[in-house]
Amino acid sequence: MAEKPQPVRVLYCAVCSLPAEYCEFGPNFEKCKPWLIENAPDLYPDLLKEANAKDADKVADQFQSTGIFSTAGDAAAPSGTAAGTSAPQQEVKRLPGGKIKKKEKPEVVIEKVTRNKRKSITTVKGLELFGVKLSDASKKLGKKFATGASVVKGPTEKEQIDVQGDIAYDIVDFLTETWPEISETAIYFIEDGKKVPAV
Repeated sequence: MAEKPQPVRVLYCAVCSLPAEYCEFGPNFEKCKPWLIENAPDLYPDLLKEANAKDADKVADQFQSTGIFSTAGDAAAPSGTAAGTSAPQQEVKRLPGGKIKKKEKPEVVIEKVTRNKRKSITTVKGLELFGVKLSDASKKLGKKFATGASVVKGPTEKEQIDVQGDIAYDIVDFLTETWPEISETAIYFIEDGKKVPAV
């Protein structure tokens, strides 16, 4: 007689509640990684190697950061700094692939795009770097210049304000008067593909 088939035991992730094999396709794989390394290391061997490499890097960093002190009471300066002074540690953010992310310099970029030969749109980017709410700014721009203004996502997935019409001639004064934290030196125009200071 044929043997009765047994049910398959499926291991479900405690974080995202998907089967462990499908965690990588779930909405929060980064949160699932520690659980997977602990409970299902055979399913994702790359995660285990990655975790071991991170641990090795942490240990290496700890060895590098520890200094050797002499018994005379003077601290030996680590790698070229004077005794008693500490070099400021600058936090560097790294992107995937080891690229270093530069900190964005707050600046407002204004660009005029022509469409259908006569119609033009003025695009304002970078207001959010000065703490300006883009929805409020678009309303104020629309009222001031009596045009349509809206917040849209640009080609780089960052939000920007599109204002109908060519208002580039007057917008610098309006921005500096309405939001005093925006200086004229931080406003740039894009003309012929080049960034030109507004001042």
